[in-house]
Parts: sequence; C-alpha cells; structure tokens
Amino acid sequence: MSTPDLWVEKYRPKTITDYVFKNESTKGQIQEWVQNPDKKTIPFPHLLLSGTPGVGKTTLAKVLINELGVNKFDVLEMNGSRETQVDVVREKIVGFCSTFPNGEYKVVLIDEADYMSQNAQACLRNEMERFNESVRFILTCNLPHKIIPALHSRMQGFHFDALDMESYILRIVDILGAENVNFDMEALDLFINNSYPDLRKCINLLDQHTSNHTLRPLEEGVATSLNYMADAVSLFKARQFTQARKLIVANADINDYEEIYKFLYKNLQLFGDTEDIQSAAIIIIARGLRNHAVCADAEINLAATLVELSQL
Repeated sequence: MSTPDLWVEKYRPKTITDYVFKNESTKGQIQEWVQNPDKKTIPFPHLLLSGTPGVGKTTLAKVLINELGVNKFDVLEMNGSRETQVDVVREKIVGFCSTFPNGEYKVVLIDEADYMSQNAQACLRNEMERFNESVRFILTCNLPHKIIPALHSRMQGFHFDALDMESYILRIVDILGAENVNFDMEALDLFINNSYPDLRKCINLLDQHTSNHTLRPLEEGVATSLNYMADAVSLFKARQFTQARKLIVANADINDYEEIYKFLYKNLQLFGDTEDIQSAAIIIIARGLRNHAVCADAEINLAATLVELSQL
C-alpha cells in the first residue's frame, strides 16, 4: 500500500520554469549555467545560498542539479544541523569525493551549513580546493555571517528574499486548486498570516489540515508562530521547567530557535519591570544566542537559557 506524497515534496519545483524567482539576475545566471554547451567542465562554481527558512534555497539547488542532469549517485545530501563536526567532513565527504563520478562530476549539497562547527567549515574549505576539478559544493544557510570568510571567498553567494505576499498566496491557492480542496478564504488567511514568509511551513500545515478535499480550520492551540513562547516563559517563571521545555520542543523547529531568542529580547517585560532585571535578561539572552552557534545540543542550550531567565 503506497502512501500519499507530502505536498511540500509533490509541489516542489523541478525545473527553472516552475521555480518562482524574485531576482531576474539570479534566474539569468542559473539559465546560463544550465545552457552551457561545454560538457568537459563543471558549468557552475561552488555556491552559497542564504535566506530565511522556507524561501526556496534547497529547492533551487535541486532544480539546478536536476536541470543539469547530474546522476543521482553523484549527489551527496547532508544536513549541517545534524552533522556538524569535523569528523563528518573528513569521513563522509572525503569518502564520497574520492571516488570516480558515474557522470561528469559530483555535487555535495549541505543544508543549514551555518550550524557546522568552524573546524568543520575549515576542513570543508580544504576539500573544496582538493576536489575542485571533479566536485561542486552547494551550501544553504539562514545566517551567512556564520559561514567562515574562507568559505565565502571560495563560493558565489546568492541571498534569497521572501516571496511577496501576493506571490505567496498565489502559490498556496494553486496547490489547493490542484488538490481540489474546498476552503474558506477567512480560514486560509489564518494559515497564511501565521506562517508567512515560510512557504514550506504553510504548505505542510495545509497538507496536515486537509481531509476529504476539505480544509479544516486551524485548531485552537496549534502554534504556527512564536505566540506559544509567552506561555513557555510563564511556565518557566512558575518554575515548571519540564512543561516549558516540552512546550517548546513540541512547537519549535530548530530553525525557530534564533527567532525565539529575538522574541525573548523583544519581550523583556516578561521577566521583570525594573531596568536592572531587564539588563540582566539581555546578558543571559545574548550568552544563550552566542552559545547557540557552537553548542552540541541547541535544545539543551535554549532550555538552560530559559532556566536562567526564570531565576531573575
């Protein structure tokens, strides 16, 4: 018995024609690489694709790989948020790059590369140079400033802005139409307003809330933004640490964590009314955000930060 495709994969663009470009110069560059007649050289440089979650970075990388006809066995996909250490680069990537390609060349696609340790990134730099004749690296990240300068200098960078609201809504409505889904526009607005500009999150939510070709309303208590953080902070202040941690883990993707720190910073009044307490909260939040970039477990680091804030 086959399982239905997830909408986010079913409607992921496969070609340049399907992909919605916000920047015409980026579109022109991708088309130039795809149309390159020289089959003896790799038509594109190492790439760094940056932007907020859900704006199409990984999708564009896969569109490029697909349009160039790269053999599936010549593509290594990794997630930098899970495989952060230098040993992964030395073993997994070097092992892949060292063998002959089935086609003309190989591609290493690393999502969320900004979560890789600086040592791993430094090692990656060496492998880019070592295998430059036969391998191309494509890195995606949310925060390009967390990518070391040595990688920036070896890669061509493209930054992705979010789709404007009109294009965002049109894409959502197109998918609902293709699935023959009946929906109320007021109900759809709630999905859109709580997920924009993360198109991937909105598509997943719509998929989860559709049955028998009908879109169900977003259930009360389903957190699609950071609104749940107010409840989490209240729980921590009440010293209900376990409940607060579970609330965050149940609702937050790892890509949300930095937004959570920003939420905490913008809502200092949750921790106290005095200037001294709010100043102390800023220091704790700053330390948590700094550790987030290098820690082994982001969830534990965030929980520890919230514990400190609850003790103010």
